[in-house]
Amino acid sequence: MKSSSSARSFSLFDVLIYLVLGTLLLLVLLPCLYVLLSSFSTKSEMLSRGFYLIPNVWTLNSYGYLFSNHNFTTSYLNALQITVVGTVVSIAATTLMAYGLSRTWLRGRKPLNIMVLFTMLFSGGIIPTYLLTSQLGLLNSYWSLFLNNAILPFNLIVMRSFFQNTPKELEEAARIDGCGEWNLFLRVILPLSMTSVATFIMFYAVFYWNSYFQAILFISDSQKMPLQVFLRQIILESGNSLESVAGGFEFGPPVKMAVVVMASIPMLAMYPFFQKYFDKGMLVGSVKG
Repeated sequence: MKSSSSARSFSLFDVLIYLVLGTLLLLVLLPCLYVLLSSFSTKSEMLSRGFYLIPNVWTLNSYGYLFSNHNFTTSYLNALQITVVGTVVSIAATTLMAYGLSRTWLRGRKPLNIMVLFTMLFSGGIIPTYLLTSQLGLLNSYWSLFLNNAILPFNLIVMRSFFQNTPKELEEAARIDGCGEWNLFLRVILPLSMTSVATFIMFYAVFYWNSYFQAILFISDSQKMPLQVFLRQIILESGNSLESVAGGFEFGPPVKMAVVVMASIPMLAMYPFFQKYFDKGMLVGSVKG
């Protein structure tokens, strides 16, 4: 009787857990489904029906409008370029600096680590950063985004901890075989650290893809603006200013939803390939400080 009662309570607990998790999943999926399905609706239906999931009339006019809009295609390609190049620059800079700071033989290692930690607590401010970027001649250039964000302190500290946890025996064996510092890093340490590197590739890619404030701060050429700036403009501007584009198509809420969907596709497509590295990379890199 006791065992059957405990088995019954355990099953009821499982049911409760599934109900809670199912409710949370539904709360997360509903807005996503609403945005996705609404992008296939017409303007009149969205304004008249209120909240709904399944449109009465399905149409691709919103996506046709976007791909016929030169500003959208340009900003989309700009965002892809910023994300790819920025991620490569940041990963290269972060791994190199993290590897150097993880080596005990590096002179001035402790002051450098303190300086990195200091930047996590205090920033230089918008005006000094803008003046420095201007004096370096980086305004209206993507390098203003790449160099200002080349190394994020949190990512550097976690990756440094990961490098500190690499087996010392492998390093000693590589040095005995005549492996120099560069070959040791590229052929031994980096392959062992691909879990951590893949995790921060995802972090940097999301960071650059969502770059907005620094883009409007450092870039003045409208043809160089990334997708997030276009997304803000198309959401805030009235439909009257955009109706002349795409052959008189009537701009409305479905276009805004379509922009959100298109802006989400690259990161959603990227995440499944890197998700398996995320938990392991963060845990292993945070074991030793």
